[in-house]
Amino acid sequence: MKLLRILAARAALAAGLAFFALGAAGQDNYPGKPVRLVAPFAPAGAVDILARILAERLSPLYRQSVIVDNKPGASGHVGAQLVARAPGDGYTLLVGTIGIHAAYGSYRKLTYDPAAELAPIAILGESPNIVLVPANSPYKTLADLVADAKGNPDKVTYASAGPGSSIHMVTALFEMMAGVRMTHVPYKGSGPALVDLIGGQVNVLFDNMSSGLPHVQSGKLRVLAVTGAARHPQLPNVPTIAEAGVPGYAGTSWFTLAAPRSMSPALVQRLNRDVQRVMASPEVTAQLDKLGISFSPNTPEQAAAYFKAETVKWNRVIDAAKLQLD
Repeated sequence: MKLLRILAARAALAAGLAFFALGAAGQDNYPGKPVRLVAPFAPAGAVDILARILAERLSPLYRQSVIVDNKPGASGHVGAQLVARAPGDGYTLLVGTIGIHAAYGSYRKLTYDPAAELAPIAILGESPNIVLVPANSPYKTLADLVADAKGNPDKVTYASAGPGSSIHMVTALFEMMAGVRMTHVPYKGSGPALVDLIGGQVNVLFDNMSSGLPHVQSGKLRVLAVTGAARHPQLPNVPTIAEAGVPGYAGTSWFTLAAPRSMSPALVQRLNRDVQRVMASPEVTAQLDKLGISFSPNTPEQAAAYFKAETVKWNRVIDAAKLQLD
């Protein structure tokens, strides 16, 4: 995450001062009971996978159960609001996405304010998406997809993990930059969207690598392009969308850990340090590499700054594409 690296120098002094200010407050007996990680999408998607990796590693560290609780709905906002309204004691945490932290402006009737009510703990990773079609699809290249979508507006159907989700946003950006119009079919997560894509009920899905790549490797799906600015090491022969005919296109998904805003700064810093320790371990690094997710160490301050910058970026897409959702 280039922006995170740029922000690192600015945040270093503040993070260091915060560390020393914690004192005894950061060395309490937390956690004294099981911790709940709310994954606000259906099982089998990238958020669910990351939540389970984190829970598996935090449980022995804390000597407490860390339980993944899937709460899908409203592109993650059902689970996110649940966390925002929970006590800020560290026992209810959120594994979040762009849709929750940066693209929430697409929703007109949210009954909570993600920016005001959720406190960033850390960015867990970033990943390009991959443009997927069924193995028997007539689209052999991204150019085939673009040609059909341009020649037949609204004919091509694309799935997402829900309206305003990161998958929806990177696809909306593609529509805008490629000059095409497709029909959106939202689901409650990547898992059910992938099932229907494999079955041929929808034509295309710009899915996260972590959940989509296994189906490419099994031969059930074909990948046409990656959404990042550069080719991915796991798919060296697959072009970027920019290389495949949409100059300047780049969009990625990123994943977070957040808490209720009422959580104390000391506990936020404590959790950040624990998460950094887990995410940087060789075992987790190897798992993330296989999933196509990159992790860069970051502070809560850096995460908050990144959320703000990404909100500006995606609000432009929301405005340009007129993505107003109820």
